Amino acid sequence: MTRINEANRNVLEQAIYLPMIIIILERDLKIIEKSPFKIKQPYITLTENTIKNVQRDLKEVKDKLRKENMRVNQIGHDESFTMYEFHYKGYDEQHSYFNPRIRNKCEELFNFYLNSPS
Repeated sequence: MTRINEANRNVLEQAIYLPMIIIILERDLKIIEKSPFKIKQPYITLTENTIKNVQRDLKEVKDKLRKENMRVNQIGHDESFTMYEFHYKGYDEQHSYFNPRIRNKCEELFNFYLNSPS
């Protein structure tokens, strides 16, 4: 039984997903910069703006984590699962996430950020 309510669990999960989105976008930006597009700048601008939006949201998540005295640590992974430890109000809970679920959630967030107005 988890002691973490749904709202705080969502914040903890955002602390997992948002840094992954930033890594993906930064890698994509490097690829775009080296690519043979005739007009690169719109892609670069879109990617840079998306990174800024994700970073802004990640800052808000980190502020909430600090305010509520919560932390997330990755404690292990294999080909199928990644294990995280959530520190919440003095309690430690371990949660396993199926790697395809993490990938799907990252893809969902990636689409959200690319399609949302700045």
